[in-house]
Amino acid sequence: MEIGHLSQLQLLLMGNNSLSGPIPSKVFNISTLEILYLDQNSLSGMLPSNLGFGLPNLQQLDILANRFVGRIPNSISNASNHVRAEFGANEFSGIMPNSFGDLRVLEFLGIGGNNLTLIDESLEINFLTSLASCKYLKYLVLSGNSLLSKLPKSITNLSVEHFLADSCGINGNIPVEIGNISNLIQLSLRSNSLNGAIPSTIKGLHKLQSLNLGYNGLQGSMIDELCEIRSLSELGLTSNKLFGVLPTCLGNMTSLRKFHIGSNRLTSEIPSSFWNLEDILEVDLSSNALIANLPPEIKNLRVLVLLDLSRNQISRNIPTAISLLNTLETLSLAANKLSGPIPTSLGEMLSLSFLDLSQNLLTGAIPKSLESLSYLKYINFSYNRLQGEIPNGGPFKKFTSQSFMHNEALCGSSHLQVPPCDKHRKKSKMLLIILISSIIVVLCILVVACIILRMHKRRKGKNSLERGLHTIGVPKRISYYELVQATNGFSESNLLGRGGFGSVYQGMLSSGKMIAIKVLDLTMAEASRSFDAECNAMRNLRHRNLVQIMSSCSNPDFKSLVMEFMSNGSVERWLYSDNYFLDFLQRLNIMIDVASALEYLHHGSLIPVVHCDLKPANVLLDENMIAHVSDFGISKLLDEGQSKTHTEYGSSGIISVKGDVYSYGIMLMEMFTGKMPTNEMFSEELTLKTWITESMANSSMEVVDYNLGSQHEKEIHDILALALRCCEDSPEARINMTDVTTLLINIKTSLIR
Repeated sequence: MEIGHLSQLQLLLMGNNSLSGPIPSKVFNISTLEILYLDQNSLSGMLPSNLGFGLPNLQQLDILANRFVGRIPNSISNASNHVRAEFGANEFSGIMPNSFGDLRVLEFLGIGGNNLTLIDESLEINFLTSLASCKYLKYLVLSGNSLLSKLPKSITNLSVEHFLADSCGINGNIPVEIGNISNLIQLSLRSNSLNGAIPSTIKGLHKLQSLNLGYNGLQGSMIDELCEIRSLSELGLTSNKLFGVLPTCLGNMTSLRKFHIGSNRLTSEIPSSFWNLEDILEVDLSSNALIANLPPEIKNLRVLVLLDLSRNQISRNIPTAISLLNTLETLSLAANKLSGPIPTSLGEMLSLSFLDLSQNLLTGAIPKSLESLSYLKYINFSYNRLQGEIPNGGPFKKFTSQSFMHNEALCGSSHLQVPPCDKHRKKSKMLLIILISSIIVVLCILVVACIILRMHKRRKGKNSLERGLHTIGVPKRISYYELVQATNGFSESNLLGRGGFGSVYQGMLSSGKMIAIKVLDLTMAEASRSFDAECNAMRNLRHRNLVQIMSSCSNPDFKSLVMEFMSNGSVERWLYSDNYFLDFLQRLNIMIDVASALEYLHHGSLIPVVHCDLKPANVLLDENMIAHVSDFGISKLLDEGQSKTHTEYGSSGIISVKGDVYSYGIMLMEMFTGKMPTNEMFSEELTLKTWITESMANSSMEVVDYNLGSQHEKEIHDILALALRCCEDSPEARINMTDVTTLLINIKTSLIR
């Protein structure tokens, strides 16, 4: 960078060039210079400490996106006519300077993306308090610095319209005084460590158009007061701990264009008023527990570009009216309970580029009309019950088998790893299946008839057994004899497996509902105690990630539990069988499900429950690959005193939730390394935990399951680090399951983004 005789220069504009090295000292002595614009070069070095004295007439200093280091000089306050100061995206360090407060006509201050910090709260207050003197300040950008402190009350003295402090390590509550910054148009505190509730005083921000509080630890409900900010067009609350219902007043937020509240704990229906937001562009309600169906009124969202409702409890059919959203580019309804066919009318959504309907209960064929979606780049129909030929035209030419795996009877091209569509062969096969099925049904009827006749003669035993039937969640007409019928007399062909205290059978009730029946081995002394423990533990527990006990049957000669049937078996089978495979995201989803279940057991039930036997064999997967924790045979209900005790289970006999946290950490390691804790490579000197601890100093990828390949190194490192936090030697030092759930959801959200 060469500077000649420019002593009278007023403007120096050299942005977006290839300048490198330090700025010549002569530049900082051009006393007439008013605008210095050097954005987006490769300039380096330090700014001179006498910057403001050498450039007293400077009004605009713009050195964004260079490589400057050192401190921002306090002498800048001498350039009292300064209007715009942009120091962002450099490598400045040291204390956030408070001399900016002397620049009384300052309108824009950008110091984001540096290594600036605050030593203590007094300095923080000095910095922000000093800016209260800048009555014309409209933009304040602090994002990407290491503030690592709370938001002080003094921010209410600011006159700013745009306040951005993302990824600054800000912690504590949002101060209630926030509502007094009446000029705010944009407030972004994304990716910090904020906690507590959203203060109701936020409704005082009448001019606010953009609010982003995503990726924090905010708790409580989504308050109605947010609806009172009628000018709000962007609302980001993704990845917090918000729970409860979506307020019905959302339908009044007619200015709303982007609404992101995914990865929270909302459990309500989507209010009908929500479908009246005709001008909304983006909706993300993913990874909650919303229970609803999609109404025809969804067509009212006429300019929608993104709709993500994945990982909720949305049921029934996909309405054909959804095809009227002809501007929609991204549609994800994955991991819900949607049933029925895929509407043929989806082929009319010509703007679609991303379509994910995986992990549902969809049936029928994949509509050939989807071949007309020329912009489609990603599609996923896996883990459904689809049948018939996979389309092969248009965008389907470039999709792989991953988009269609684990369906009922799809056929098509060999590269999709499905059978060919041979119609004659299919017809013959169906006839053979019908014939064999008919023979089996007749034989089953004969066997059952013999059993019923024999049982009829044992009237006394029958009455005793029926008196022992205790119905928890199924109609009372179910009986012991229906269990016999459902399992073909508890035949070996229906046996799913044998465990510590008995055997588990699959069966089908006369209604067609599949069930699993756990029959206790009463020759074992501990079996009755296990039965009682499981009944006591599960009687009042309801959570989507717990296996639900539907009924129990108990008398002196027979004890059994009737449970939901999990068609995909245990996680152990998927981890350690050559015929099954879990990809990275599936493993992460499973561990989020398990963490949610434990969080509920430890913190969400009236009396804390300790599972005591968490391991892959006791986590079952339903048809949507959603994980359900099972087998509460040795679980414990903690009274008030025990629930506060953090003594490790097994050392003194006192049980606490911290024992489950340790087991969860081991299972988390097992999921991503593919190694059992009992693997022959481990001994007294080397355990699964110490093996991972040693690897973290080098590369966490050294211990990762080879089936996962070499991707997601950062995410795997974070996951294994979290697992080690769960397995701290001291129970008191272990993280709790609420924080585990939040951290894993953050990892997943970051990965998807």
